Amino acid sequence: MKKTESFLASALQYDEEAGLPKLLAKGKGRQAEQIIAMAKDAGIEIIEDSSLASLLDAGVAPGEWIPPWCWEAVAQILAFVLSREKSAR
Repeated sequence: MKKTESFLASALQYDEEAGLPKLLAKGKGRQAEQIIAMAKDAGIEIIEDSSLASLLDAGVAPGEWIPPWCWEAVAQILAFVLSREKSAR
């Protein structure tokens, strides 16, 4: 298997009304590359976390809430992104 075929990407969103993170999209290989390209084009922060991407790929469908067993990893990512956004201001 080529490296790009096993490459994973996930797009996350924090829903402020629900107070929960949601999986917007996920993909492998070419789909993963497209998710990352779209995020870059939109100016969205990209964080590498292969463990979280693997967990989301195995157990969460796009449009579903992120399960509690992934919240800690997602919270760390969201905190990092928020701190970078505050620093950029």
